[in-house]
Amino acid sequence: MKKNINALILAAVISLLIVAVGLGFLFGPANPVPWILIGVLIAIVVAYRWVSSRDRVEWKEAYSVGVDELDDDHKRLIELLNRFQTAYKYHTGEEFERQALNELVDYTKYHFEREEKMMEAADYPDLQAHKEAHRSMIAKVDEFQQEYQQHGHEALDGVARFLSDWLIEHINGTDKKYGPYISR
Repeated sequence: MKKNINALILAAVISLLIVAVGLGFLFGPANPVPWILIGVLIAIVVAYRWVSSRDRVEWKEAYSVGVDELDDDHKRLIELLNRFQTAYKYHTGEEFERQALNELVDYTKYHFEREEKMMEAADYPDLQAHKEAHRSMIAKVDEFQQEYQQHGHEALDGVARFLSDWLIEHINGTDKKYGPYISR
């Protein structure tokens, strides 16, 4: 609810500034007030984009595990996570939220299976612990889905942050360990 009010206030401020710019130009283009207000509008847009981009997860080469197929999976997971984050943050509607969450969960399960098969084929020594981390994550994500089924949009508060933190920590921690075994 707070995010909706903030968005409404921001839209109202921008609308008022646009009207003020229009009214300012009635006094002629030499009037400095509309130009100052245009600068304020631009600053608001730039600041908003900067604040919005902080929530996005961007792929960095430092996340690479050294296995192209799995790096591609991780990039796709980040893309799906950002899509889910957008669906939640901008209240795009229950259908889009549900679809974004389900795609993220389904691809996560697919990726975990694929990763585990590759680790098994490479005789990765810490496979069981890695599988357990995956199972634990899937259980947590299943809880999120059930909460969403019962309580809707509000149940997703904090889910995207948890998922992005977990994913990056998992890639940079446990996933980096299997890279040398699989890429041989």
